Amino acid sequence: MSNPKSNARRAAVQALYQWQITGQSLNAIEQYFLEQQFFDDTLTVHKNFFSTLFHGVPSDLVAIDALLSEFVDRDIEAVDPVERAILRLGAYELRHCADTPYKVIINESIDLAKHFGADGSHRYVNGILDKAAQKQRTEEIQRHHRQKE
Repeated sequence: MSNPKSNARRAAVQALYQWQITGQSLNAIEQYFLEQQFFDDTLTVHKNFFSTLFHGVPSDLVAIDALLSEFVDRDIEAVDPVERAILRLGAYELRHCADTPYKVIINESIDLAKHFGADGSHRYVNGILDKAAQKQRTEEIQRHHRQKE
């Protein structure tokens, strides 16, 4: 994950994890990440994209969790906090980032799960987000399948 949007997703997952665990204010966590995570010039992070993702997930949390709850095998709050942060981020992008292809969102989420999650969590994330994409991005998926034929 070396492109700026990938780096922003990585930082957003870490910030969302911190928010889920500590309950700190979004602004305090965002400020910390902007001060601590973006200081290294070798790590190019798309700050606006990070902020959009990080503030977007909590602001749309009810709808995101409702979407995910259709496909997870337990209450969303019982899902491992790392996986939950990744799933919420992916679901947010599926709902609000129409300019990003669903396959990119799923692949980025898989990469995040491989990096931060437990062994095999990437398969769980893939399965859930694939089902969420089928519901959220029906037309895009149908277009993709027609192009393959």
